[in-house]
Amino acid sequence: MRRGISPPQYETVEKAHGRMEVRRIWTSTELNGYVDFPYCGQVARIERLTTVISTGKTRQEQVAIITSQSPKGASPAKVLQDARGHWSIENCSHWVRDVTFDEDRSQVRTGQGPRMMAILRNLAIAIIRLLGFRTVPTGLRTFAQRPRLVLNALGL
Repeated sequence: MRRGISPPQYETVEKAHGRMEVRRIWTSTELNGYVDFPYCGQVARIERLTTVISTGKTRQEQVAIITSQSPKGASPAKVLQDARGHWSIENCSHWVRDVTFDEDRSQVRTGQGPRMMAILRNLAIAIIRLLGFRTVPTGLRTFAQRPRLVLNALGL
């Protein structure tokens, strides 16, 4: 342990996808008056240590978080869980839009076009998930072959 740094308030260790990941969190309300952030409830520092099991290569990352949740409403464990949960949004929505819809190569770049295309892509993803398809590409292929099915499924 480094001198002057208290032990983390909460720590998780997970082994998955060929990696060992250690996440540690320190939270505090002592900086609330100094942080120029409306409704600051607490600040936190998260440290992530990721080791690739096959190579032993380790990567360390530290992030700072400001949350409006007070320590009563969000323990260090909950803040760490919420920070990790943020990536589920990235993986479930943005990744699908980037990979399945190849959004990054879209030629629609002016006016309200990009926003409207993002809305339509999100609507398609939501409908496909709502209808219970295992993957978005499977739903897209099904509806591409029989477009009337999507209208029937929506009761139109």
